[in-house]
Amino acid sequence: MRVRPRAGSVALGTVFALALAFLYLPIAVLVGLSFNESGLPTAWGGFSTKWYAELVHDEEIIDAAKSSLVVGLAATGIAVLVGTPLAFGLQRLRSRFLDGFVFVPMIIPDIVLAIALLSAYNLVFTQKLGRELGLWSIVLAHATFGIAFVAIVVRTRLTHFDRSTVEASLDLGANELRTFLSVTLPQIAPGVIAGALIVFTLSFDEFVIAFFTAGTAITLPIQIYSMIRFGVTPVVNALAAIVLAVSFVLVLTSARLRGREAT
Repeated sequence: MRVRPRAGSVALGTVFALALAFLYLPIAVLVGLSFNESGLPTAWGGFSTKWYAELVHDEEIIDAAKSSLVVGLAATGIAVLVGTPLAFGLQRLRSRFLDGFVFVPMIIPDIVLAIALLSAYNLVFTQKLGRELGLWSIVLAHATFGIAFVAIVVRTRLTHFDRSTVEASLDLGANELRTFLSVTLPQIAPGVIAGALIVFTLSFDEFVIAFFTAGTAITLPIQIYSMIRFGVTPVVNALAAIVLAVSFVLVLTSARLRGREAT
C-alpha cells in the first residue's frame, strides 16, 4: 500500500521551495537578462553573448577588476598571517570575553566599521603622515574583518586537532618551527584555506567599506555602483553574473573544505 506523505512534510517542502525561489529567482533573472540581445532590461530580444564580449574590451572594468584582485589577495594574506596564530591563542586561553572582542568586526554593521576606519585613517595617515587613501587603505580595512573570519574557521578546526602528534614530533627531536610546518599546518590546512577563501570572497565583493576608504582608488564593486547610477544595462548584468559565479565557486569550495574538517 502506498503511503501518503504527511501534511507537515508537504508544508515544509513548500516553504523550502518558496525560500529558494525568494533567494535565487532574482539572481536567475539577472543572469538571464545578461544574455538579452535587445539591451533593454524589460524586453527580451533574443539570446546573445555580446555583452560579455564588451566586458573584455572595457578598460575601466578590467582595471577595477585588477584592483579588486590585488585588494582581495593582499587582505587575505594579512588575514591568514594574523588570524591563524590568533586562533591558536583563542583556543589556548578559552576566554568568552576575548572571543567576543575578536569577533566584533564580523557582526557590527558595515557602515559603522567604514565610518570608524575612515575617521582613523584621516586622523592618523592623512593628517599626521600626509598619506592619501588608496588601495592600501582598502586592504587594511578588509583585513580588519577578514582576520576574525580566519580566526573563527581555524579555531573550529583546532577543536578536532590531535595534540599528541605535536608532542610526538617534539619528543622525536623536531623543533617547534619544523613541527608546525610538518605536523600542525598540514592538519589545519583545510581550515586555513577555507577561511582564506571566505575572506577573499567577502573582500572581492565588498562595497560599503571600500567606498568609504578608497580615496581615488576604484574597485570592481565601486565601478559597478558608478555604472548603475545611470541605469542598469546588460553589461552591468553580465559583469554581475560573472562576479556571482566566482563568488558561488569560492563559497562552495570553502564549504566543502569545512565539511571535510568535520568528518
